[in-house]
Amino acid sequence: MKKHIVCFGDSNTHGYRAEDNGRFGEDQRWTRLLEQYLGEEYLVLEEGLSGRTTCYDDPIHEGLSGLSAIYPCLMSHEPVDLLIIMLGTNDTKERFASSAACIALGLKRLVAKAIATTDCWKNKPNILIITPKNIDKEYQQTEVGSTMGRGCAEKSEALGPEFKKIAALMGCHYFDANEVVMENNHIDYMHLTAQGHQALASALAHFVPQLIP
Repeated sequence: MKKHIVCFGDSNTHGYRAEDNGRFGEDQRWTRLLEQYLGEEYLVLEEGLSGRTTCYDDPIHEGLSGLSAIYPCLMSHEPVDLLIIMLGTNDTKERFASSAACIALGLKRLVAKAIATTDCWKNKPNILIITPKNIDKEYQQTEVGSTMGRGCAEKSEALGPEFKKIAALMGCHYFDANEVVMENNHIDYMHLTAQGHQALASALAHFVPQLIP
């Protein structure tokens, strides 16, 4: 049986393409590339939803709380060898009025629920937390600036240290996408480019095999 890796995230896991509001193809999304790089022993399961948060219910769009979705997601893909969580970007929206430290607490709550979904795990809970690519301050001058609101870039930049602390506290693996994704998207300054997807997939392909017995 293949090793099941569930990738639980937002639009950057779904593969949103800012250039045309479309979606990157199967040969471009980091999830699909990761499966290709890892080889036939692995099954990478895409669970990306645009707008998803760690635990916040969005007053504008329904069904975006990761906390509400994690149990059915994990159980539908059991047995799970590794859960990759890359969330936090949407939590920075002004309408949630949440600091980086509070966003990290939302992540902690999400991780705790994933760990408690005991029947989904092939062996034992095995989670990789990824800090997403930072939002650049230039986002405020783009179309998404008016709906994201103020302060998103500053909160996004502060997520790394907070998420690293949560990973250590909860016994999770940790990876910072900012260490490998260098290119900024000059359309909205928050979504991965094709090069960003490739860079993330390539780095994870070297890291992930060490995490699965």
